[in-house]
Amino acid sequence: MNVRELAVPDAYVLDLVPHGDSRGRFTEWYRADVLAEAVGHPLTLAQANHSVSARGVLRGVHFALVPPGQAKYVYCPSGRILDVVVDVRVDSPTFGVVDAVELDSEQPRAVYLAEGLGHAFVALEDRTSVTYLVSSGYSPGREFGVHPMDPDLALPWPTDVEFELSAKDTAAPTLAEARDQGLLPTMAQCTARYAELRAQNRR
Repeated sequence: MNVRELAVPDAYVLDLVPHGDSRGRFTEWYRADVLAEAVGHPLTLAQANHSVSARGVLRGVHFALVPPGQAKYVYCPSGRILDVVVDVRVDSPTFGVVDAVELDSEQPRAVYLAEGLGHAFVALEDRTSVTYLVSSGYSPGREFGVHPMDPDLALPWPTDVEFELSAKDTAAPTLAEARDQGLLPTMAQCTARYAELRAQNRR
């Protein structure tokens, strides 16, 4: 596995190594040791999610309050998505910075994003499957979103897709509105959380 950090600090893309022959293909899509070496601590697995989406379905931009926040490890075993990470941490030097990675079943990759970062993806093919591991369970009172079509964010969505959003995502505030409403995690909260996780790993 090759691991590299994205333009959004504390988010990484992992290039996976598929092994195939006439019978099919095998891929180690998650390695706890490789990820822990990259980020400085293991990913605590609290929940595993799986979605299936039609072409154009757009989910996000979602984030959870810190602490504890919700780190994610995202993989696309079937179909194709554009996966987007947004720095929504108030006072981060890269606040509002975006990076995107195409995930598909032919050139397997995974994306990891730390607690406090925003996440979204759009399905580029029908019946696209996305599987993601998360560090904390679903907690509706602590999970929020930013509108994925916020013009100030200018997320790099494809222009040849007709998007379909949930009612919740359609009603989400812009990044500036979410900041003004006090909905966003702060960089100080996130830095303290990352330090806590790394300290636990050293015990």
